[in-house]
Amino acid sequence: MMHSIRLLCSSMALASAGMVLACQPPAEQRVAGEATTATPATARVEWGMVIHGGAGTIRRKEMTPDREREYRAALTEALGAGYRVLRDGGTSLGAVSAAIVILEDSPLFNAGRGAVFTADGVNSLDASIMDGTTLRAGAVAGVTDVKNPIVLARLVMEKSPHVMLSGTGAERFAREQGIPATPKDWFFTERRWKELQEAKTAEAKPATERGTVGAVALDRTGRLAAGTSTGGMTNKKWGRIGDSPVIGAGTYANARCAVSGTGWGEYYIRNVVAYDICARVEYTGASVAAAASEVILTRLPKQEKDTGGAIAMDREGHIATPFNTSGMYRGWVDQTGAVRIAIFVE
Repeated sequence: MMHSIRLLCSSMALASAGMVLACQPPAEQRVAGEATTATPATARVEWGMVIHGGAGTIRRKEMTPDREREYRAALTEALGAGYRVLRDGGTSLGAVSAAIVILEDSPLFNAGRGAVFTADGVNSLDASIMDGTTLRAGAVAGVTDVKNPIVLARLVMEKSPHVMLSGTGAERFAREQGIPATPKDWFFTERRWKELQEAKTAEAKPATERGTVGAVALDRTGRLAAGTSTGGMTNKKWGRIGDSPVIGAGTYANARCAVSGTGWGEYYIRNVVAYDICARVEYTGASVAAAASEVILTRLPKQEKDTGGAIAMDREGHIATPFNTSGMYRGWVDQTGAVRIAIFVE
């Protein structure tokens, strides 16, 4: 069943970016109470991007109007940063980085400044980025003093012979690349600290990632890129690392498709979710909407309910944003500058 997403129009001024906030977005397909957003088959997207701010238990009745406006404004700002890169002839990698930096700097999302706390009371950050044309990728895991892990992940890709660096080694590499150590209090927020205390009180209940951020972009030259950044799970132990820095699990891009995932990382790693979506597009000829829906709405729920969501884009600019939870912060923009934001299952 096809129907339109109802969006809240923002009064945010976007004239400097040449952008407008659209109130008539592409159709959204409902599947068994879950949703995937895709551009219409007739739409022509020359370049653009799609972002997410995490999937999880996001209920409309628990969202205040002020908090919803904050999320929508932050997503719009991130899209604006990426849009300006693409509009000015920049690369998809540049757009992905620019958008994710904005989300990492916001205390609203579980990445960078808004990262959740581990069981030891620290913020442990992961990120990855991938260039679909060359298949080059970079990732960092378990860093604690890097303000923008997505920037470091890109440097790993461009300035090292490796794909993934972790912990103190990744932090030493950051210093060598001119990224200064960020004071730990930059990452402290009362909201996340309270969540840790609540999680410790309810140890028996499994915790899942609720605020991973990501971006996928197509630039004017037809190159795709994807990136993902996260603080992981609240109360995570033993140096746990989820899917976000794992190429093929939380992030993947090739010449035909790019994906960033958000959700319960263990399932995304076991099912190689991001790669699976792109492989279906590349090897079976499936549309990006069909491929993403099959993985997120059919395959994952057979193993565990409420596992998460993903954003995906193909080289024709078609997008998909399926999720099997009650909500996912998401937004997209194309060369027209029309911004579309959604949060709930509409």
